[in-house]
Amino acid sequence: MSAPTTPGPSFLKGHGTQNDFVIVPDPDGLLDLGPDAVARLCDRRAGIGGDGLLRVVRSAADPAAAAMAGEAEWFMDYRNADGSIAEMCGNGVRVFARYLVHAGLAKPGPLAVATRAGVRQARVAGDAADGTPGEVTVDMGRAALPGPDGIEVAVGDRVWPARNVNMGNPHAVAFVADLADAGDLHAAPRTGPEGVYPDGVNVEFVVDRGPRHVAMRVHERGSGETRSCGTGACAVAVAAARRDGLDPAVTGEAVRYTVDLPGGRLLIEEFPDGRVEMTGPAEIVAAGTLDPAWYATLSA
Repeated sequence: MSAPTTPGPSFLKGHGTQNDFVIVPDPDGLLDLGPDAVARLCDRRAGIGGDGLLRVVRSAADPAAAAMAGEAEWFMDYRNADGSIAEMCGNGVRVFARYLVHAGLAKPGPLAVATRAGVRQARVAGDAADGTPGEVTVDMGRAALPGPDGIEVAVGDRVWPARNVNMGNPHAVAFVADLADAGDLHAAPRTGPEGVYPDGVNVEFVVDRGPRHVAMRVHERGSGETRSCGTGACAVAVAAARRDGLDPAVTGEAVRYTVDLPGGRLLIEEFPDGRVEMTGPAEIVAAGTLDPAWYATLSA
């Protein structure tokens, strides 16, 4: 059999506070990227490498987003590095919005992005005079703090109480004395009670750095420890606010937390109506074309 002669699909590489993604433009929904193909694309040694994959497709062209086509032209089909589907990725939304502007598919300013957790509203700031990309703000929706009480997170023989926070995807937030207490975070920390997270959970370990200023590490389900997690930073800010006795819905005043992650800094603001906004950088760093012969093996 002769090798394919037509070019393989195009791809880009981007990151938000070093949470990095393979970006695959597929506006008409023609690509078939199953879990194995996504995992191989995200492989850091045998593929392009990334914490996850963002497939860029028109909402109307994907059954998972067709109902949102009237609100958002573009759907962020997000996959974890192991190929599994995730409802939401905060850093991914910022990078996705940055790509739309980068590719000329949207202009700086407000734009809507369809996700499996619903439509998210983003604002892409214009570039600075030196060409530095402007930051991206995303309305991450409302945090839910569901029961039950008594959530715990464990690493080795150490156990901490945790706060259950849902940002369109599940999080268990634990406040610890030292971020090193979390260990290497390659394997998922244990959570309890058993069965509370049937689809897995993102686990955040948090320390205080100052007034309304925290730092965190995270294990993202399906990806292991990552340099940053946008929904995790939102969950951490909400959990920290409640721990500190702050609830905008009660006081009528917005609350802002600075969240430091291994890959950078995010600003998280919660408003009296429950909305949580995340602001931070997002960059496109590379673009290319997949080798056609190698791409053909992804669906072999």
